[in-house]
Amino acid sequence: MSILVNRENYVIVQGITGREGSQHTAEMIQYGTNIVAGVTPGKGGDWVHGKPVFDSVVAAVDATGANTSVIFVAAPTAADAIYEAIDAGIGLIICVTQGIPVMEMMRIREYLKQTRTRLVGPNCPGILTPADANIGIIPGYIAKSGNIGVVSRSGTLMYETVSALTRAGLGQSTIVGVGGDAIIGTNFVDVLSMFEEDAETERIVLIGEIGGHGEIDAAAYIKARMTKPVYGYIAGKTAPFGVLMGHAGAMVQDEKSAAAAKISALKAAGVRIADNPQEIPDLLRY
Repeated sequence: MSILVNRENYVIVQGITGREGSQHTAEMIQYGTNIVAGVTPGKGGDWVHGKPVFDSVVAAVDATGANTSVIFVAAPTAADAIYEAIDAGIGLIICVTQGIPVMEMMRIREYLKQTRTRLVGPNCPGILTPADANIGIIPGYIAKSGNIGVVSRSGTLMYETVSALTRAGLGQSTIVGVGGDAIIGTNFVDVLSMFEEDAETERIVLIGEIGGHGEIDAAAYIKARMTKPVYGYIAGKTAPFGVLMGHAGAMVQDEKSAAAAKISALKAAGVRIADNPQEIPDLLRY
């Protein structure tokens, strides 16, 4: 079993004819992901990696029955791509694009509340269910099937953690990158609640960082609702106040957005915290 992504996702790639879209489409197909079409306005009728290209998401959905979209559209038009997928009735949108303005994302988040669509991202690496489907840019070879759910804001730290788990023989049920922007569609609590309900996820690894209060909210949810053990790592212990550290949302703006506060809240909720990602497999053994 898995959350969000499996072999029943019929996936379109918005921006399939671009360099990044084309490259990652080939990798997703090679992994076994059910890519059914691509969308690039003005390129309808073309074919990329054996998949038909349509001018619009509506046309792609009508022709293929797609229920999932992954977006590789450049930042200036990525918000429009998200709206187009929502309006076409896509149930799950995964937006890899980074650099979408905060105000645009605030409007999209409000618009999503009126729909049944789930957005993961933007500025996220995607979702991987080992041996089933890989939607986004997560390197498929680092993962193996198992019962550990992984959720992370950082793509790079997620790759390091998943690779360490796999080398230690600890497989994963689903790996979810929620994205590093200040405004995102799906947050830690959303994913934790899905892992809590998933019969085949027995333990969860949460990887956070400075900026925002998502990890504080996660700690409150874990303490109040979670029955499964959660393990974690929080990056940015030495980050200075008010300095952007990589991701658009990775900046200490107040006490609760600092690593120390997040670590304290998670520990108080019963989460075992590693000092670095390489320690996580050892925590899960004991």
